[in-house]
Amino acid sequence: MKLHKEGLKTLRNEILILSLVNYIIFWNSKIIFWYFILPISIILLVMSVYFFRIPKRLFERKDGNIYSPCDGKVVVIEETTENEYYKDKRIQVSVFMSPLNIHNNLYPISGKVSYTQYHAGKFLVAWNPKASTDNERSTVVVENDKISVLIRQIAGAVAKRIVTYSKLGENTTIADEFGFIKFGSRVDLFLPIDTEINVKINQKVSGGKSIIAKY
Repeated sequence: MKLHKEGLKTLRNEILILSLVNYIIFWNSKIIFWYFILPISIILLVMSVYFFRIPKRLFERKDGNIYSPCDGKVVVIEETTENEYYKDKRIQVSVFMSPLNIHNNLYPISGKVSYTQYHAGKFLVAWNPKASTDNERSTVVVENDKISVLIRQIAGAVAKRIVTYSKLGENTTIADEFGFIKFGSRVDLFLPIDTEINVKINQKVSGGKSIIAKY
């Protein structure tokens, strides 16, 4: 296991702030109060380390499979109209990430990045149906000679920062990292109507390992 690069600065600042708070309390308050603050500080730090963890995983990377872009739970499987890029009917599959999940985002297929776009927006709870179109979000489209998949990172009520590394025209490989969302939210996939869906509502999935669909 390693720590994600997006967490290094956060953890450094957290250690400095918690150390300063504990130092001030230790020297300016009763010791018994410090005994209460110190365990809370340790718990907060451990939780942050846990949040930014990236476990070692072996990925299958088999063409014809569309893999989950993140860890979490499938909360949406429905036919809908995708209005940003395709402007036609697609199958939407959404994966919700809780604060306890791994939060890096991975490419579901291999191909080339044909579209990237960041959208400022609201911070509705991630399971709100309007979150896909109203919340702060970042859209990436990956295409190969057989399929085109739109991936949308969506911020939530707690998640306040979306990071997307994708660059227009770059080649991608299944399970390579393309972004990170801090403190929980969701990722939507928009797939062709004839795609064979391989998951069910409320199913737990693992990024880069669970097969969302086949083409």
